[in-house]
Amino acid sequence: MPSRWRLLLPFLLSVTVTYAMQVPTTFSTKLVHRFSEEMNPVPVQTGDLPVRRSMHYYHRLLRFDFVRHKVNLGGARHQLLFPSQGSKTMSFGNDLAWLHYMWIDIGTPSTSFLVALDAGSDLLWVPCDCIQCAPLSASFYASLDRDLNEYSPSSSLSSKHLSCSHRLCDMGSNCKTSKQQCPYTINYMSENTSSSGLLVEDILHLQSGDGSGSSSNSSVQASVLVGCGMKQSGEYLNGNAPDGLIGLGPGESSVPSFLAKSGLIHDSFSLCFNEDDSGRLFFGDQGSTVQQSTPFLPLDGLFSTYIVGVEACCIGNSCPKLTSFNAQFDSGTSFTFLPGHAYEAIAEEFDKQVNATRSTFPGSPWEYCYVPSSQQLPKIPALTLTFQHNNSFVVYNPVFVFYNEQGIDGFCLAIQPTEGDMGTIGQNYMTGYRLVFDRENKKLAWSRSNCQDLSLGKKMPLSPLNKTSSNPLPADEQQRIKGHAVAPAVAGKAPQNPSVVSSQTSPMLSHWQHWHCYCLLLFQLLLAFY
Repeated sequence: MPSRWRLLLPFLLSVTVTYAMQVPTTFSTKLVHRFSEEMNPVPVQTGDLPVRRSMHYYHRLLRFDFVRHKVNLGGARHQLLFPSQGSKTMSFGNDLAWLHYMWIDIGTPSTSFLVALDAGSDLLWVPCDCIQCAPLSASFYASLDRDLNEYSPSSSLSSKHLSCSHRLCDMGSNCKTSKQQCPYTINYMSENTSSSGLLVEDILHLQSGDGSGSSSNSSVQASVLVGCGMKQSGEYLNGNAPDGLIGLGPGESSVPSFLAKSGLIHDSFSLCFNEDDSGRLFFGDQGSTVQQSTPFLPLDGLFSTYIVGVEACCIGNSCPKLTSFNAQFDSGTSFTFLPGHAYEAIAEEFDKQVNATRSTFPGSPWEYCYVPSSQQLPKIPALTLTFQHNNSFVVYNPVFVFYNEQGIDGFCLAIQPTEGDMGTIGQNYMTGYRLVFDRENKKLAWSRSNCQDLSLGKKMPLSPLNKTSSNPLPADEQQRIKGHAVAPAVAGKAPQNPSVVSSQTSPMLSHWQHWHCYCLLLFQLLLAFY
């Protein structure tokens, strides 16, 4: 018998006898360090005992701690989800309305679509059985090297019609019968811009990984709601999202909501846009350990979009008064809009600080534009949004630059005024940040990033996901008021009443709890011997 088992045998016998007799006893033992002199007689599988306080000694201790940490946490970490063609996003500039896009695969067999990323709406829709859609030939778009695709539910073996009686069917009251296929119409902020058609449920093809791009990624098929966009209007016929749009909003019909409700991810996702027009999207990302955050604010009592409260806005080191406002963070809006009172104060302060001549540019939507004294951009003051607890979001380059053949032609402060008291932080001011839309904790988080150095898996929390229903559609208890969806709640185990538990614990349960403690102690001792 190995010597380590000879040492453990008396203890095992004593514990077994103690438990069998069910007699209250006091147990004591001597704690021995795994690398102490008293352990010399016990062979160690990993080699001789290291010299105390040597480099090898500390290395071995660290290794044992790491192994124990993995055992205690189940040896696993949460994986991230991203589309099957990769997490990378791309922008094609003015050719496709300055929005960010990515390729996704839908259906069985799968069809690829180049969809715009929109955190300001919920539904994923694609051109489908088209009556009125944007051109899908690559020849219409200077930036594309392949044709765009059209979806047809009848060609997908995994598609399912959504009936008018389904609770996610907002237009069910317009149907003649409850079994009729659910229609949809979504009107967007741009004038006369909409998408309409029929709702279906189909498979979205994803990959599961840690964000490192390693070959260990595995495929995931998730059931999501898809809008069969038969008719588009307005900007969707003029180069905005010609091949569809993926809504990332908090509503029940969005892709993040379906993935979270299915238990596939934490109820969170991240967007990262880089200055070279590249970017990344990860479902389930809760961000890095070093990031700032601010809470989401409800709209009419509901968390129907991603709104935050800006307490002050600064230009350079100057912070004009009365520049507080609420703003929506929306990747589906190309540029930034601020309420009139904040816009005027910020623009005037910017005009004071910038060293360039005020000018105008034909076709520019911006009011505060300038011509530099040379072909180089002058020093541009940063724009800082300040939130609760002095958390700040710094836009280091708040201008849009115009170029000519010689170099820089001019630049404009890329902000427009908007009516009302609600602003919009558009995609242009999100550049250079890893933005985490943490719906589970109802907050927006951010950290500076070039979107290439995201070791996302290493920063994911190690706690297990809450158990949720396997039903791919959200649960029936979610409320919908005035067409706005409530962010889905994370299913959890209801807390028990401690007094009830303690007063009604049976003797058998009490014995089991004692035995559980003994097993746990034995397990810890076994770890020490290995």
